[in-house]
Amino acid sequence: MAEVVQSAQLVRATQVARDAEVRRAKNGVQFATFGETGLEAMGVDVLDRILETVPTQMAAALKANTYYFVPLALREVSEIDSPLAKKGEPAMVAEAYTEAFGDEAICHRNVELGSGHRGVFISTKLMGDRFALSFEFFINVAHAFVDVAGVPEAFAELAWQQALANVKGETSMDAWESRNLATGRSLDAARETAATSSRRRSTRPLSLSASAEPAAVVIDEKERALFVETAFSDAVAIYLLSLALDFYYSELREREYPLLAPNALAARLRMVAEMFPPNAGYEFAVRYRRRA
Repeated sequence: MAEVVQSAQLVRATQVARDAEVRRAKNGVQFATFGETGLEAMGVDVLDRILETVPTQMAAALKANTYYFVPLALREVSEIDSPLAKKGEPAMVAEAYTEAFGDEAICHRNVELGSGHRGVFISTKLMGDRFALSFEFFINVAHAFVDVAGVPEAFAELAWQQALANVKGETSMDAWESRNLATGRSLDAARETAATSSRRRSTRPLSLSASAEPAAVVIDEKERALFVETAFSDAVAIYLLSLALDFYYSELREREYPLLAPNALAARLRMVAEMFPPNAGYEFAVRYRRRA
């Protein structure tokens, strides 16, 4: 293994796309592996489990994408300053992990392969475990799906009513920022409101019935559209993650923004599950208490 790592070379992503054997999962998702991915250390079934999580009716919208699981996909040259990077260099993939390549890698990189086809190169060596690898893949799937299918009106209405009700938190930094910009709220003020509300204990159920926009609020329609699109992508990714493995919602926490209130997230996920039921062998469930 040490000899393989020391002699690791960079290969053009387009060459990987030409040479790697592309396969189809049972649901139709196209994928391939290349190089010393290290996937075996995550479990012999890890790739099958992740790929086959995507509901069949959702996978149909991904036919223009092939997902390549590679050790490392390097960032664009414009994003790095290194002797390994040359001006005009095409998208590159490392066939094995090295510290030098790792410093220049990115979690994933999209590469246009021609004829409307795209390769999504996912850096397996930047993922520490099944959770990280699964979520990275599902985030990519969610965005690709939304690009093709758009946002269902029912989901857009649900998410927007939650925003108008000033429900605590969001599902990503992008959703958090666009939601507050859409409603004209200061991000700093929104953080303080979320922090204050999280310190209060209330037994009253969450209301999602806000049907009228406050008169003082001027809605930024562009940011509103970005918010509902991002919120739906996030919900799809989290839904798929919940099908692939059991995890605690707190594991998605980041310091830059507060997580969406559990009841509000559950409402979004249940709607996604109704639209795209799990494949055979997968189960969707929301539990509010940890198992003993």
